[in-house]
Amino acid sequence: MSKLEVLKEYDLAIVGAGPAGITAYLYAKRSLIETVLIDKGFIGGQVLIIDLIENYPGFPEGISGYELAERMKTQIEKLGLNFLQQEVIKLEIKDNYKFLLLKNGETLKSKAVILALGARPKKLGIPGEKELTGKGVAYCATCDGPLFRDEVVAVLGGGNTALQEALFLTKFAKKVYLIHRRDTFKATPILQKRVQENEKIVPVLNTVVEEIIGTSKVEKIRLKNIISGEERFLEVSGVFIFIGYQPETEWLKGTLELDPEGFIVVNRDLQTSVEGVFACGDCISKEVKQIVNACGEGAVAALMAEKYLRSGF
Repeated sequence: MSKLEVLKEYDLAIVGAGPAGITAYLYAKRSLIETVLIDKGFIGGQVLIIDLIENYPGFPEGISGYELAERMKTQIEKLGLNFLQQEVIKLEIKDNYKFLLLKNGETLKSKAVILALGARPKKLGIPGEKELTGKGVAYCATCDGPLFRDEVVAVLGGGNTALQEALFLTKFAKKVYLIHRRDTFKATPILQKRVQENEKIVPVLNTVVEEIIGTSKVEKIRLKNIISGEERFLEVSGVFIFIGYQPETEWLKGTLELDPEGFIVVNRDLQTSVEGVFACGDCISKEVKQIVNACGEGAVAALMAEKYLRSGF
């Protein structure tokens, strides 16, 4: 292990300030554990850019992601918020202590760690995607949707996020092509029903996008039907990509056990392969990724971390 200049020592360090991390912090502070919450971004994480959340208990009319995140933030502020806006780039273990190396060169020492790292949108990796990102290629309808008023756009994906964002885009775009590689969508039935009833949305199934074409901005996409092999071009001004998420775990390779896709492997107590290091939220290997279960996992991780600390560390 390299020589580390420790900035400060804590009982618990929580890395990631999305719903899972916020909930873990809430439970830790209520247990009077000396805790720091660390995130390279803002408190709220991916929730901040969600237009409307309709399946979080307690909000029958739904709530915007920004407002939900603000309410969560206010709740932990009342307990005393110790937030460090920094990026963690390495985890090292020595004598049961966990050392978190920050991008600014400083190091934190902690007895226990909870990783609530979240995940970022996956990229297609096709020609034109990288070159035209920010020029019509986007990964957030809430952020960029208003830029496409009265234009034709394409949404790629078949899960809940893709259908939700397609529905949101109909507030601005005159037509939304919803392109999915399979013959049916994976989203919940209620979202599929809303898509079917929305005249602005045109489903394009059994189809993949092979190329995004344009010079200074998106002009069209090249489609391929995966059954017939037929290719065609579709003129659009925007391409919104929602094909899943990739965990923010590259810096943990070789330190913790990860599954083949890079998600953190945990047991039923959300313990990772390293004793005293727990993980929760969208960064762990699991089937369901929802705000409500991320919060539940944050609570469990904090309670298990408390048990670990109380057991004599």
